[in-house]
Amino acid sequence: MTLAIYLFAGLALIVSLIKSREKTISALKKAWKSFEGILPQLLSILILIGLMLAVLTPEQISSYLGKDSGWLGVIIASLIGSVTLVPGFVAFPLAAALIKNGAGYMQIAAFISTLMMVGIITLPIEIKYFDKKAAIARNAAAFVFSMAVALVMGVLM
Repeated sequence: MTLAIYLFAGLALIVSLIKSREKTISALKKAWKSFEGILPQLLSILILIGLMLAVLTPEQISSYLGKDSGWLGVIIASLIGSVTLVPGFVAFPLAAALIKNGAGYMQIAAFISTLMMVGIITLPIEIKYFDKKAAIARNAAAFVFSMAVALVMGVLM
């Protein structure tokens, strides 16, 4: 599947070059600038993942976030996700690395969903633009929904 996507992208690039060389080169330059902007975040997260996996053994990850950690592991993962500010393109590889090292699907589902939906770190900004009641209600609803996601993943996986 990955090869098919690369082939399709390559063919699309060739068609684009044939249709308008100037626009294609301009688009590639813009894409490179975007990549340069994302690269520092990506590298820092890769370093963070590497350090975390170097410090924590698979047994430790399993004991805190493994399938057998149950709802305590879900709560731990949810709390970590709620206070962590990580972009999605970094969160999913991190989740894959954690699962590969012994984390449970239910716990990682809670981690990812709270990471994406609950914003304890960004709460002051949210309160500033909305009111306190709306910001807290949204975050509380997102936390409850994250628990529901974890439960569904626990049942399905």
